[in-house]
Amino acid sequence: MPYMIKAEGLEKRYGDVVALNGVDLTARHGEVLGVLGPNGAGKTTTVRILATLLRPDAGRAEIGGYDVARDPVAVRSLIGLTGQYASVDETLSAAENLVLYGRLLNLSRRQAKARAAELLERFELADVAGRSIATFSGGMRRRLDLAASLVGRPRVLYLDEPTTGLDPHTRNEMWQVVRQMVNDGTTVLLTTQYLEEADQLADRITVIDHGRVVAEGRPGDLKRQISGQILYVRPTLAGDADAVAGVLTELTGAPPVRDQNTGLLTATAPSPMLVSALVRRLEAAGIATDELGLRLPSLDEVFLALTGHGTPTERSAA
Repeated sequence: MPYMIKAEGLEKRYGDVVALNGVDLTARHGEVLGVLGPNGAGKTTTVRILATLLRPDAGRAEIGGYDVARDPVAVRSLIGLTGQYASVDETLSAAENLVLYGRLLNLSRRQAKARAAELLERFELADVAGRSIATFSGGMRRRLDLAASLVGRPRVLYLDEPTTGLDPHTRNEMWQVVRQMVNDGTTVLLTTQYLEEADQLADRITVIDHGRVVAEGRPGDLKRQISGQILYVRPTLAGDADAVAGVLTELTGAPPVRDQNTGLLTATAPSPMLVSALVRRLEAAGIATDELGLRLPSLDEVFLALTGHGTPTERSAA
């Protein structure tokens, strides 16, 4: 199956600052490619190149077989883009915004109105179609912004941190919309600061740090790159935490990570046999637990292992 998105050796500099340093990306038809990285890693620069808004200093990229530098008009006919900030006009209503986008895409007035009505219904905005955007909530604006990017029925959709600033409920609604689009055959490139979002939506993930690709693969494959699985245990009594930590240190050779809020202790387990050993040690010590088990590392833990620093959201909150 041919690639809908294919980038090789993308480079981009801004003076002495290297934004991209040999980035490779691929996504097949109907896939969601998640692009992860801390602030300043080069995610948005990559999207802007793939959307023909920037020219790379080196390397090449194709969308649907068209070169982004040599055939930008053809590429634009295939893509839609939802950026980090809403691009809709607050002085217009929801319906007027979508009709305007349709007219800009050379739809007739009748076709533009029909497409606007279809998208407003799909994104559950039909009841507020005539309202000014200035009265919309953040979640409603993001849904309308996403609808606007679909007016031209793009085969490839770029979502550049589409749920930043949204509450968890609205974020889940947006995830469902993305899943529906993929089911319809749309190829999606998703940049995000939420690792849970990438875990939920992405078929494959590319991790970028300092303008370079540091890892690529399916979420499960990336999790397995960390040697061993994660052994976790939460003692029933908070006073037993130090004793549990001592047992984990002896079994794994390293002190566990403690979550002060939940009381959960986690450690990398080089062998799954450590679970039974831990159970025996805790039983012998008379320590009861509310949770105990083995799991793959989370994407947060993968991100920390690959880049050497915390997740993007942790860094931005610091």
